Amino acid sequence: MALNPANGEKYNNTTDPTTTAPSLRRKLNLSFKHRRRGASYIFFSRIFHRRYLLILAILYIIGLVTCAGPLLTILHPPPPPEPGSLYRSHELFQKLWPEIQSDNTSVIELSSLWRYRRRLKEQRACPNATAGWQPASPGLRSYLIVDANGGLNQQRSSICNAVALAGLLNATLVIPHFDLHSVWKDPSEFADIYDEDHFISSLKGFVTVVRDLPEELMETYDFNITNIPNIRVQAWAPARYYLDDVYPVLQEKRVIRISPFANRLAMSMPSHIQYLRCLTNYKALRFSSPILTLAKNLINRMTERSLNSGGNYVSVHLRFEEDMVAFSCCVYDGGEAEKLEMDLIRQKGWGKKFKQKNRVIAPGLNRINGRCPMTPLEVGMMLRGMGFSNDTSIYLASGKIYKEERYLAPLYKMFPLLQTKESLASADELAAFQGYSSRLAALDYMVCLFSEVFVTTQGGNFPHFLMGHRKFIFNGHAKTIKPDKSKLVVLLQNISASWDNFKDQMELMLAESDRKGIIVPRVKKSTRKTSIYSNPFPECRCLRESLNTSTRADLYI
Repeated sequence: MALNPANGEKYNNTTDPTTTAPSLRRKLNLSFKHRRRGASYIFFSRIFHRRYLLILAILYIIGLVTCAGPLLTILHPPPPPEPGSLYRSHELFQKLWPEIQSDNTSVIELSSLWRYRRRLKEQRACPNATAGWQPASPGLRSYLIVDANGGLNQQRSSICNAVALAGLLNATLVIPHFDLHSVWKDPSEFADIYDEDHFISSLKGFVTVVRDLPEELMETYDFNITNIPNIRVQAWAPARYYLDDVYPVLQEKRVIRISPFANRLAMSMPSHIQYLRCLTNYKALRFSSPILTLAKNLINRMTERSLNSGGNYVSVHLRFEEDMVAFSCCVYDGGEAEKLEMDLIRQKGWGKKFKQKNRVIAPGLNRINGRCPMTPLEVGMMLRGMGFSNDTSIYLASGKIYKEERYLAPLYKMFPLLQTKESLASADELAAFQGYSSRLAALDYMVCLFSEVFVTTQGGNFPHFLMGHRKFIFNGHAKTIKPDKSKLVVLLQNISASWDNFKDQMELMLAESDRKGIIVPRVKKSTRKTSIYSNPFPECRCLRESLNTSTRADLYI
């Protein structure tokens, strides 16, 4: 070894210093690279290790939840569904069908079905109907214009209320205009549905009715009725409101317009105004000649097909149309496909109405509360349980049934003599009615009106008006089966139920409908369900007594 004279460091004297320096640098570089590679390896291995542990933790949690779910279900099973909350009627039908098919042990005679009779109390003598009415002088006339909105019977309500209001305000009524409803989409006018001449003449002496405003008034508003200022009236406005707030405007302007007019007049009115409602509903509103002609033919054909029951038949108002099922938000047996279909229909028909934050959709609760439309199968099971045999003639009043072929099949199995307006009338006869929902509904209304038994399956104006009309014709008895749907859904969900037990419950339900058919509700506040249109007595008694039996029949047929 020797000392380096440059720096005094020891070096190997056998090696040239000039040749050893690069070699050392290479060794040092290699050592540094190895250290860097080792650090990178350690860094990435730690990351991989952490990710591996994270994945293991996630898999562990997933496994824990997957295993714990069934375990918790076993330890704490979910509560059973509320009685009546699920649609299982189709399952019960499949189970009971052999017994239903073979059962004819308690066949009902339609002519002796209704046992309750209306007990007539001693009544005060009816006054002269026209006494006290003083129609305004032609030179001083003021005019009432209303827009009747909604379907057939909501429009009917508007017309009756318009006559009553004209009488209250001593105004001349212009023939009501029908709004084109976004759902009904029927462009029919008054004369397409009702006999205008009969309407005007029947009200003569009570309320003056004209087809148009006089030219002098039309000129004031540029011959456009929509230019007449519209008075917005609160729902169910009382007589005092009209006399205090509306009558002064009528006196000043000589013409007022109220649109929309549905439900804008309180049910509670003075007796002479209530009489106008009776007169309009049960005498003045006679369907137009084309409707009456075909309706009479349909009634005659139903009677001919019911000779085995003395010409008597049962009518059923079924609300199981596509839009009705969607609007109800009820769930049936169509599974996920049905849900998607109903969501699309709701979106198309009502936009975002069913997706609002405060909107709660509870199909089970709707069914428990009796708000779900009855299926044809449920109607058939109910009627067979009540004792109606499979040779009973039934008229089905309805729009187009949702998935008609599928849902009507069980009803046809139980009642092969089922008829509709489409099966009773030819295509040529119905051609003039197609596309006009109110005219088609008027045909159903007339055939149901003269049936021995009427079955209502859902609320609405159609059954309310029809039940009241039947009470007026049949001396106070609606002759209507109105099922207790809250009770019925519980029975139909019980798959273990026997046919005998189900029949016992249905017979009790029929007896209750018979009893309630003659009841006149005693209520402090009148509503649509207890209105003069669904319960015409005692207010309409005097009108009924003024019309003999033959005259009452002539009014409608």
